[in-house]
Amino acid sequence: MAIVGAATPYLARAITPTYVNADFISPLIGASTSRDLGEGKTFPGPTTPFGIVQLGPDTVTGGDNAPGYSYENKTIEGFSYTRMSGVGWYGDFGNLLTMPMTGAFKPASGRLDHPGEGWRSKFDHASEVAECGYYAVILSDYNIHVELTAAPHAGMLRFTYPQSDQVRIQIDLARRIGGTSTEQFVRAVNDHTIEGWMHCPEQGGGWGNGAGHVNYTCYFRMEFSKPFAASGVWTIDIPPGELQQKSPLVDYFQTNEFYEHARNATVTPDKQEAHAGYLGFYAEFRTTQGEQILVKSGISFVDLDGARRNLSEELPHWNFDVARKKARDQWITETSRLEVSGATIEQRKIFATALYHCMIDPRKIADCDGRYIAADGTIRQEKDFHYRTIFSGWDVFRTYCPLMTILNPSLVNDTINSLVEIANLSGRGYLERWEIMNAYSGCMDGDPAIAVIADAYTKGIRKFDVTKAYAACTQTASGTGDKTNRPENAFYLERGYVPDQVSWTLDNAYFDWCVGALADHLGKTQDAADYKARSKNYAKIFDPSHKSMRGRAKSGDWIPWEGATAFGQGCTESNPLQQSWFVPHDVYGLIALMGENAFASSLEDFFEKTPPSFGWNPYYNHSNEPVHHIAYLFSYVGKPWLTQKWVRRILDKAYGAGVNGICGNDDVGQMSAWYVMSALGFYPVCPGTDVYVLGAPLFERLTIALDPSWYGNKSFTVIGRKNSPENMFVQSVTLNGKPLERSWIRHHEIVAGGVLEFQMGPQPNLHRGTSKEALPPDLFETRRV
Repeated sequence: MAIVGAATPYLARAITPTYVNADFISPLIGASTSRDLGEGKTFPGPTTPFGIVQLGPDTVTGGDNAPGYSYENKTIEGFSYTRMSGVGWYGDFGNLLTMPMTGAFKPASGRLDHPGEGWRSKFDHASEVAECGYYAVILSDYNIHVELTAAPHAGMLRFTYPQSDQVRIQIDLARRIGGTSTEQFVRAVNDHTIEGWMHCPEQGGGWGNGAGHVNYTCYFRMEFSKPFAASGVWTIDIPPGELQQKSPLVDYFQTNEFYEHARNATVTPDKQEAHAGYLGFYAEFRTTQGEQILVKSGISFVDLDGARRNLSEELPHWNFDVARKKARDQWITETSRLEVSGATIEQRKIFATALYHCMIDPRKIADCDGRYIAADGTIRQEKDFHYRTIFSGWDVFRTYCPLMTILNPSLVNDTINSLVEIANLSGRGYLERWEIMNAYSGCMDGDPAIAVIADAYTKGIRKFDVTKAYAACTQTASGTGDKTNRPENAFYLERGYVPDQVSWTLDNAYFDWCVGALADHLGKTQDAADYKARSKNYAKIFDPSHKSMRGRAKSGDWIPWEGATAFGQGCTESNPLQQSWFVPHDVYGLIALMGENAFASSLEDFFEKTPPSFGWNPYYNHSNEPVHHIAYLFSYVGKPWLTQKWVRRILDKAYGAGVNGICGNDDVGQMSAWYVMSALGFYPVCPGTDVYVLGAPLFERLTIALDPSWYGNKSFTVIGRKNSPENMFVQSVTLNGKPLERSWIRHHEIVAGGVLEFQMGPQPNLHRGTSKEALPPDLFETRRV
C-alpha cells in the first residue's frame, strides 16, 4: 500500500506490508447456525466485494439457517449462487442450487436425518478449502472434487469426476433458503446452455418465512463446458394450497408430505422448455477418470438479457484459475484499506476475516450495465450512485456504518441514496429499517436509517438529495398510522413513550435526537429544538425505584416487573438491564437519573457478572447489538481505563479464528465491524455526532488508507507503543505529535490524516481522562471542546 501526498511530518509514511490481509481471510470463521459453535451464520463460499453472486455449499434447507450452510452438518445438498450472511429470520435467496453426482436419478436432495434418501452427499471437513474467492470440497459419496469461484454477477464451478457412464448435474430451480420459489422457467438453448428464471414472492416464504414481504425474480444463464449426452427436466406436483397451510413454510420441504410428492416426481427426458411450480433440470454425461466439467452462470434480478450480459461480461472464458485469481485480487484491493502490524497469526486471521465480512453487504444489486429494479417495479439506470440492498439497519447503524464513513464513504453515500429512493418510489415516504430487495420487511426496531443519514451529513458525506432525505427522516419520526413504521406513534407524540415498550421508546428518543441534529446542520432551528426536546423522552420510562428503564402501559402505570435481568418486558432481544444503557445521545442525562456513583458502580457490576465468553447472557451480551456501545461508557464518568480493560477482554474472548470465532450472528458485518473499530482504538458511541470515544488499539500499528475521492491521498495511522496482552492500559496519547488529554477524537481529525499514538503499559493511568474537559462532549451543552 503506497501512501502519497503527506501534508505534515506526522502523516504515515509509505509502507510495504510483508503480508496482505487476503492471505489471512478465513471464511469458515462464524460458519455455523448452531449456538454451540457461536451461531455466526456466515458462509464459507466465494464471493467478491459487495457482489450479488455469493456461491457456496448448502448443507441444509429449512429452519433458521440463513446461510444455507452449517459446519456441524455432515452432508452437502448442493451449491447455490446467492444467500445472506450472518442473519437470522430464516434468510432468503439460495437460488440455482447445482449438484454434481453419479448414479441413479433422485428428484430431491433428501433430509439430513434420512441418509440415502436424496442426492445429498457426505463430505469431510479435511477436504474443505475456504479462501477469499475460492472454495473446494470432495463429495465423498460420489468421489467428485468440487471447486467454486465467483465474479460480482457470475460464478464458476469446476467438477473433477471419476470414470463413470452415469454422471449427472442437477439444478434445483425451486430451491430457496427460507422457503421456495413458487414458479420457474427453464429453456435449453443448445446442447451446453440453459437459461431461465425463478420467481420468489413472499407467498413462497423466504425472509421471515414470508413476513419480510420479499418479492424478486432471479434470472440466469448457465453454460456447460461439455455438451450434454442427455438432458431433461423433472417436476414435483405440490397440491394447490398445501404450501399456505404450513407454518412455518420453511420447514415444509423436510416433511414426509413433501417427500411423498418427490417420490412421485415426473421426469421428462429431452424436454427443451418447461414452466412449473416445482421444477428442476438435469444434464447427463460420460466421464473418464479425472475429467473436469465446468459450469458457469450469470444471474440478474432484472431480466434474462441482464443475466446473459453479466455472464459474457464477467466470465467470457473457461479458465477457472484466472477467475479465481481475479476474485482474490479484488479482495486484496478492498481489504488493503486497513493494514496492521504487530498482530499474531490468529489475530491477523480474525482481523482480516472481520474486514472481509464487512465487505459482503450491502451488495450492489444492479447488473453490470447499471440497470436495476427500483422500488416502483420499473427498470432504472444507475447514475450518480450504486444501488444497494441488504440494509440490516438495527444492527449496522451502531458500528458498521460509522466505520464505513472512514473506510468507504461511497458505500454510506450509496446506501443513503438507495434508502431515500426507496422511500420516494415506493410511495411510502418513510425510511425502512431493514431493507432487502426493495421490501419494507419491518424486521427489528427503530429508525436506523435516520442515524445513518445524520451521521453521514455530520461527517461531510452529502452526495445525496438532502431535501428528500430530510423529508423522509421527519416523516419517519413524526408520521402516524401508515405514514411511518413506528408503532403507535400518535400515542408516542402525545405522551412521550410507546405503550409497553422499553426498546421502542428508547429508540424513538435517540432517533428523534438524530433528526434534531440533522435539522441543526440544515439551519432548521425550530425543528432542531422540537426533536431534541422529544429526545429527552427516555426519562419518562426510567423507574427510580429500580434505577432502570421500565415499560409503561397506556394508562401510564408501570408494566409488571420481573427483574432487571429477565428478558422481554418490552425489550427487544434483551432485558431492562441491557436496554437501560441505551441513551447514546444523552449519556450525562442518564448519569443524572441514575446518580454518578450508581451509574459507575452498576456499570462495573454489569461487566463483572458477564461470563468469560461474552455469549448469550443477561449482562454484557456481546452476541447481540443493544450492548455494543456500553464498554465505552466508563469514559463518561472519568474511568477510561475500565473501557480499555473490558474492550480488550471482549476482543480477546468474544472472537476467535475458528468456526466458533463470532459469538453471535454476524448480522451483515456489525459484529465484525465492532472488532475492526475497537481494534483501531476508538468507537462511535453516538452515531450522528462526529465524536469517537477512545479505547486502546489492539495492535502495534494500524494504517488506514483514506479514500482519495473523499479525503485526499492521505493515511491515518494508529500506533500502540509497547502494546502487548499485558500492556493493555493507555498511559498517554498524542495526535500528530501533540499531547491529547481528552478521551475522544473527532472524525475530521481522523480523515485529515495523521498519527494517533498511544503509549501503553501494564497498569492503568488513573489520572488521564478524568477532568471535565477530557470527558466526551455533552451533546446538550453549548460548549464545544
